[in-house]
Amino acid sequence: MTRLDKILARILRGTADNNILFEDLCQVLRYLNFEERVRGSHHIFTKSDIVEIINLQPRGSKAKTYQVRQVRNIILSYKLLGDE
Repeated sequence: MTRLDKILARILRGTADNNILFEDLCQVLRYLNFEERVRGSHHIFTKSDIVEIINLQPRGSKAKTYQVRQVRNIILSYKLLGDE
């Protein structure tokens, strides 16, 4: 299991939403082929077949809890990992 797989599993498990590193969350979205645009501290992720726009800002070195939940909900509702 790669480091990215472990991070993705932690995000999908939902037991450590307040303990995910911001850069790890961005890395997962890049891995899922989201396009990233940076405006100041805002990292904006879009994907052509996904309606929602993901706008992330760090809180120190960690991702904000509600943003981790938002990413998990998008991954699950659009089945970005296949049938899992």
